[in-house]
Amino acid sequence: MTTDELTAPGARPGPGAGAPDGALLAINNIEVIYDDVILVLRGLSLSVPEGQIVALLGSNGAGKSTTLKAVSGLLPSEQGEVSSGSITFNGQDITRMDAPERVRQGLSLCMEGRHVFPHLTVAENLSAGGYTKNGSISSQLDFVYEFFPKLHDMRTRTAGFLSGGEQQMLAIGRALMAEPKLLMLDEPSLGLAPLLVEEIFATIGRLNAETGLTVLVIEQNAQTALSVAHHGYIMEQGRIMLEDEARALAENPDVKEFYLGIGGDGKKSYRDVKHYKRRKRWL
Repeated sequence: MTTDELTAPGARPGPGAGAPDGALLAINNIEVIYDDVILVLRGLSLSVPEGQIVALLGSNGAGKSTTLKAVSGLLPSEQGEVSSGSITFNGQDITRMDAPERVRQGLSLCMEGRHVFPHLTVAENLSAGGYTKNGSISSQLDFVYEFFPKLHDMRTRTAGFLSGGEQQMLAIGRALMAEPKLLMLDEPSLGLAPLLVEEIFATIGRLNAETGLTVLVIEQNAQTALSVAHHGYIMEQGRIMLEDEARALAENPDVKEFYLGIGGDGKKSYRDVKHYKRRKRWL
């Protein structure tokens, strides 16, 4: 089944839905290689329409984090590069742009593992996130505290002593301090209790609904990600294997079986069913 055959009318609408001209971010047939040898992304293309939440799903090693590093300009720090294709953001080719300039253009990445500054307070961590802004950052601090009121209550606490969920809120809040046009989140649910995951994704949905913030989130927790997303992509081995509106993906039999843990007749091994169905339907 091709991606063209998977367009599903009646799925949840959103600003710019289904319209390539409305894409804030467009990744066009890129290949990413590490150490001049290891090919990780293999002709990957996707788009993120302005004002939407887009989920990029896949198993470990599929290339999800590499995709975000390619967009944010962090590949050179890991001996990686975009060897072909292009990345366009807000109508501008950013394929060779350095990472700090991409932040100034409106891209913010909240990395996997949170990476807060452990010896700084919550308020100091947030202030560090606004380093690209000239002048006062007090209005942006108020904005972050509105969506994460717990951070206001903990603003004088040392970040290294926060819980995992509190550090994740702080990491997202710090990314928001740059006033991004596109917020990218790498595995925000990693290592968190289910109730905290629900709280964080509810806040992501609220940010999108109330401010129009565009979000690209990569996740292994497919069910949670699809519950707030407008559109979704599924990666396997550096390629996009499936894309559709979020509701349609959540109802797709293969997605249910292999990413949501629903379905399956129990008569074949996981490996046999996986290889058979993916070869038949997706390739």
